[in-house]
Amino acid sequence: MDPISRLGPRICILGPSNSGKSTLALRLGTAFDLPVVHLDLLRYQYGSFSTLRPLDAFHTDHTRAISDDRWVIEGNYSSCMEDRLARATGLILLDASTCLSLYRYLRRCARPGQRIGGFARDTCEPISVAMLSHIVGPTRLNRRRYRTIYARSRLPKCFLPTPRAVNEFCRHAGL
Repeated sequence: MDPISRLGPRICILGPSNSGKSTLALRLGTAFDLPVVHLDLLRYQYGSFSTLRPLDAFHTDHTRAISDDRWVIEGNYSSCMEDRLARATGLILLDASTCLSLYRYLRRCARPGQRIGGFARDTCEPISVAMLSHIVGPTRLNRRRYRTIYARSRLPKCFLPTPRAVNEFCRHAGL
């Protein structure tokens, strides 16, 4: 059985910031007709990645999303990860390096227009010192936690540690 079939109809994608979770989720959702949920869009006030929504509102929307029978959900958010993994039928872990994550973030900010998993905009996303700090701080430290979650999971799973591994996975899956 190929890796995609084993992952089932509810796929959870974890990984560091700017590792390609949103792009992979969209490719999987499009190829297999699965609704795609970008957790950042549930967590932040519409139109701004600088203002968080109340945690209870985020959890309500998260619970609604995972109650569906079919989905690809990308994002981490440890406050509700356990519930998401309990409903998931498959797990993918991306593990882009800190340098690659920084490069992708800066490239994203240099390009005008909407990004996958982002809010609609006609301008470039402003570079955020908070996001740069997040990538080199908490995101870097969370890698070990994500690997532990992945190792302990009994779900069918795929570990994609490099862009080359992601590309090979996509090629094999026909994405």
